[in-house]
Amino acid sequence: MDHDDAQVGHVLNRREVLALLGAGGVSMLGASSSLAGLSRPRLSLPSCIVRPSQTEGPYFLDEMLERADIRSDPGDGSECEGAPLRLAFRVSRLDGSGCGPLPGALVDLWQCDALGVYSGVEDIGGLFDTRGKKFLRGYQVTDADGMARFTTIYPGWYQGRTVHIHFKVRTDPAAERGHEFTSQVYFDDSLTDRVLETQPYAAHEGGGRMRNEQDQIFRSGGDQLLLDVTADDDGYIATFDIGLQIG
Repeated sequence: MDHDDAQVGHVLNRREVLALLGAGGVSMLGASSSLAGLSRPRLSLPSCIVRPSQTEGPYFLDEMLERADIRSDPGDGSECEGAPLRLAFRVSRLDGSGCGPLPGALVDLWQCDALGVYSGVEDIGGLFDTRGKKFLRGYQVTDADGMARFTTIYPGWYQGRTVHIHFKVRTDPAAERGHEFTSQVYFDDSLTDRVLETQPYAAHEGGGRMRNEQDQIFRSGGDQLLLDVTADDDGYIATFDIGLQIG
């Protein structure tokens, strides 16, 4: 069963991106090498093109858990098992002439565990945890370089979705006019194949998992949301660039 909502957001084409970089007015932008040769003068790294927003899905909870390591339950300290993933977000602010680091933004992260279960919400068809745990949820505030760093696990899968992680960027959650952007990041299927052959992922029972190209939400811009993941010691590491135009 697919518990995510319908796709949201608009993916700009190449001509629209170039026009908006010159005039301003695009809401959320991110990094890509595809337009590296088309960067405008004074455009600092990361170069900015559009990233698609995607559904919030199951399920964002504003628990205000400020922590870098989201693998444990804050109540009893028990830890969620899985291949370690160190995931960093580099958040930039775009204006008409370029983009630079955006400090002070909240980056929320939430995901399912190695067996496809989300913690912290009521059970619906076996997808959600009913033990009152709060694994794999939390937020970080971007530093002076626009960086927000998390330690989590490589996510598992559940019926109806490819493997993914949800994220949200908020410039000022307490303000009426604060900017908010929600989307998801994805993984290369060949890497996921290898991860899911290991424990505890291999203990997942049920029908076969969905691959990226089979996922309706991924097909609406997910290729722009793929993580570049590198093996690191006993786990994995990745950095995701995304830019935001404010005001």
